[in-house]
Amino acid sequence: MTERIALVAGATGLVGRSLVDILVHEQTYDRIRILVRQTVAHWQPYPQVEQIVTDYDHLEQQAGTWHATDVYCCLGTTIKKAGSQERMYQIDVTYPLRLAELARQQGAEHFLLISAMGADANSRIFYSRIKGELEQQLSRLGYPSLSIVQPSLLLGDREEFRPGERTAAVAARVLSPLLRGSLSKYKPIQATTVAQAMYRLALKRKAGVKVYSSHELQQLGSK
Repeated sequence: MTERIALVAGATGLVGRSLVDILVHEQTYDRIRILVRQTVAHWQPYPQVEQIVTDYDHLEQQAGTWHATDVYCCLGTTIKKAGSQERMYQIDVTYPLRLAELARQQGAEHFLLISAMGADANSRIFYSRIKGELEQQLSRLGYPSLSIVQPSLLLGDREEFRPGERTAAVAARVLSPLLRGSLSKYKPIQATTVAQAMYRLALKRKAGVKVYSSHELQQLGSK
């Protein structure tokens, strides 16, 4: 029987941390490979977790260790943390795209990407535009299954403090009860819900390119 192996990039981020914890406890995968900048003590007790210390500027040097069936990409940053649009583009587009290319060469069958609500390659908004561009480029790589999730504002406890995002989250919680009907897609969503939804999408592995709205993620992750 063929091993089922998960590869997770961005494992220390808001969604990534929850996702790895889910994968560990669900025990669907024989092995869980996570790309990290330094070893994380939290996952060391789990024998099925293989932590691969990774330099994203030289991904090709480690691609031979990436054999996986399902690739979860949780990479992403903010313009403030990145320091420039060029650096943000590198983290949000160049790294995920190169990861997807190399993983596909190693036999990956399903790529699951955290994008964003409003992703549009033609958008005037830089963030939305680069997310849309990444989605377009990934769709050309020939993955049997490509699942793109587009969550609204993510809620959860980050290791890093993002004051603007914290303020938006508080406001969103207050306004959330008013977001009904066609506006319900704008409701904020818990990072743990997104992680659970991604795991369930991996189990289904629908053929072709599938895009999931925040509302759909809420339904999938809450079942």
